Amino acid sequence: MILLDGKKISAEVKAEIKIEVDQLRASGGKIPHLAAVLVGTDGASETYVGSKVRSCEEVGFRSTLIRMEASTTEDELMQVIEGLNNDIDVDGFIVQLPLPKHINEEKVTQAILPNKDVDGFHPVNVGRMTLGQPSYISATPYGIVQMLEKYNIETAGKHCVVVGRSNIVGRPMSILMSQTTAFSNCTVTLCHSRTKDLASFTRMADILIVALGKAEFVTADMVKDGAVVIDVGITRVADATKKSGYAIKGDVNFEQVAPKCSYITPVPGGVGLMTVASLMKNTLLSAKKVIYK
Repeated sequence: MILLDGKKISAEVKAEIKIEVDQLRASGGKIPHLAAVLVGTDGASETYVGSKVRSCEEVGFRSTLIRMEASTTEDELMQVIEGLNNDIDVDGFIVQLPLPKHINEEKVTQAILPNKDVDGFHPVNVGRMTLGQPSYISATPYGIVQMLEKYNIETAGKHCVVVGRSNIVGRPMSILMSQTTAFSNCTVTLCHSRTKDLASFTRMADILIVALGKAEFVTADMVKDGAVVIDVGITRVADATKKSGYAIKGDVNFEQVAPKCSYITPVPGGVGLMTVASLMKNTLLSAKKVIYK
């Protein structure tokens, strides 16, 4: 069993980005600028945004964090988005999800210009990705593809089972793994909450990608020997032995499943770190005008 080390791979990706940024700086080019909008004080969102700001510093990007109260109206948020859309110095920006319930997340997502949508959530980017055209790919699926590439995991002709059909991970992941590109070309099965006899599908998977948000849902009897297991889940579970009062668990019961795998991602230390690295990569592409000329 080999660990797919997100800490190691994300550090490599960020080091590659930093080299390019240093070259841009030396040649007098524009330094990539990522902005993040945080509405409210959700603990997990604070952690994610903090990680993104630190990563900007590591790779040499400029970053801007815009904090807004949880009571912010939808119109007020839309005004901020319009301002960022029109700011020629900002190469890309994100609005951290989830948003307060009184704000329509779909409306917010669609308000971000596709060429600044470095989260890859806008319908234009999703559509272009689906058609195999240049696009900003949602950061988590993009990070998973990079992990498969860095570890040179054979995917062509393999059966990939994706558990979870969210628009952020499951659906784009199923599309990416079926495309005719390097580190894809899989036969893909997409499972979800209404799938009957889910375990019968997961046991067929050569590559199993789990994005449910249910702590330790996948157990050893659901995984075949030698499978590659990618655990996207991150759930806080109460744990009195921890100083924080909780432990971070993935969707896969790691202790049970790991001995059966050829490769497996740990939680934490796996996909989550690659998500941030991929956001940095999308921002660099935006600054270089690679996707949208």
